[in-house]
Amino acid sequence: MANQRHPNSRAFRPSQEAPNSKTRLLDAAIDLVRTKGYAATAVDDICHRAGVTKGSFFHHFKSKDDLALAAVAHWEAKTASLFAAAPYHQAQDPLDRLLGYLDFRAAILTGEPAEYTCLLGALVQETYATHPEIRAACERALSAHISELTRDVEAAKRLYAPTAAWSAESVAAFIQAVLQGSFILAKAEQGPEVVRENLEHLRHTLRVLLQPDSYSGAKKKERHTPAPHPKPAEEPVEELVEEYDSRLSHFVD
Repeated sequence: MANQRHPNSRAFRPSQEAPNSKTRLLDAAIDLVRTKGYAATAVDDICHRAGVTKGSFFHHFKSKDDLALAAVAHWEAKTASLFAAAPYHQAQDPLDRLLGYLDFRAAILTGEPAEYTCLLGALVQETYATHPEIRAACERALSAHISELTRDVEAAKRLYAPTAAWSAESVAAFIQAVLQGSFILAKAEQGPEVVRENLEHLRHTLRVLLQPDSYSGAKKKERHTPAPHPKPAEEPVEELVEEYDSRLSHFVD
C-alpha cells in the first residue's frame, strides 16, 4: 500500500485519507463477510481489520448496510477485472471459451474457503429476506456475470446445437448455480475438491448439450473448422453419456 501512515496522523491530509481508507474498509468488509458472515461482522471488526477509526468509517458510510452495498459494487468491479483479463477469452471457439472458463475457475481455487468462495452468495444467503436492497444488489451482480456467460453459451449453441430446446441463459444460470452450490459444500467440507469435481461434471454436461444438431454436415463444415481442441462432434452422445455415467458410479456405490 502506498501510504502506511495511520489515518489519525496530523500529517495525513484528508484528501489522501479518503480514497485509501474507503478502499481498505471495503476490502476488510469483503474479507470478514466471506469468513464470518454478515450478521457476525461488526463495524468495529471492519474498522480494526482496515486499520481505521470508527469516525473514518462513518465519514464514508452511513451504516453497515450502506457499506455492504458499496462492498457488492467493489466486489463486482474487482471480479469483472479478474475475469476480463483471464486467458480463456483468447480462444476463437465459443465452446473452448466456456471450457476455459471452467479451467480458470478451477485454477483460482486456492487458500482457505473464504479466499475463493463468493461474497455475493454469502451475502444473499443471509440477507435475502431481511435486507431487500442488499439482496437486489447481489442479484444484479450475479445476473451481470450470468449475462457474460450467456454470450458464449449462445455463440456455442448457434455453432453446435442451433435447434436445441434449451436457452443459452438457462445454461449460463445453471453454471452459476453449480458454482454457488459447490461453494457451500466447500465451506462444509473445508476444501475445494468438491468444487473441482463439480466443475468436471459441468465440463461433460456442456459437451453433451453442445452435440452437433441435425443440420447438414456441409453447412456445419462451412460454418466452422474444428480447432485442435477435441470438439463435441468428435465424440458421439452415447460415448459421452457412458463416460459421464462411469465417472458418477463411485458416488452411488
